[in-house]
Amino acid sequence: MATIAENLQAVRTRVAAAPGVTLLAVSKGHGIARIREAVTAGQHAFGENYVQDALEKIDALPQLEWHLIGPLQSNKTRPAAERFDWVQTVDREKIARRLSDQRPAHRPPLNVLIQVNISGEQTKGGVAPHEVRELARKVAALPRLRLRGLMAIPAPGAHADLQKMKKLYDELRPEFGMDTLSMGMSDDLEAAIAAGSTMVRIGTAIFGQRAQARAA
Repeated sequence: MATIAENLQAVRTRVAAAPGVTLLAVSKGHGIARIREAVTAGQHAFGENYVQDALEKIDALPQLEWHLIGPLQSNKTRPAAERFDWVQTVDREKIARRLSDQRPAHRPPLNVLIQVNISGEQTKGGVAPHEVRELARKVAALPRLRLRGLMAIPAPGAHADLQKMKKLYDELRPEFGMDTLSMGMSDDLEAAIAAGSTMVRIGTAIFGQRAQARAA
């Protein structure tokens, strides 16, 4: 069985064709020891789906860059605002306002992405594509947030939706100064990079199957 360091190197090789793409290691369901292995292999940015599960990891490894990539409920905005460096799943003005209000003054503005439900799936979060600009204007006006770009989880195999996301990103980027398009996971990272993703979120290809499953 390959080590985490070997897996990371294999993923970096897959990403290397597109300079400037950020690799986010998705560490949900994996313990601190396995994250430390990835850190030793040179990985710095990590993504977690659940605020509560991430807090112990952030306490143990505060020097890393932590991204929230799962749905965010109103009652979890305070720890998200206080502890994370990025929140990639903003899809409502209410959530954005709470994050801005609760971001500590001593920390830099919280980096946020607007999640777009590009495939129109009812089971996934995200704002509809035609509503993104209006939400972006509201988010960009909040003082303790920094709107960095867009995030999406297209339906499996929906490569055309990757192209739609890139088109939407290109339309909004000049207006809002965006620099990040987060899309692509272990199974579709090449297609996402080819479409123009600037950040890929990779879990299984780095850590293998999760050691423990938990309900959403």
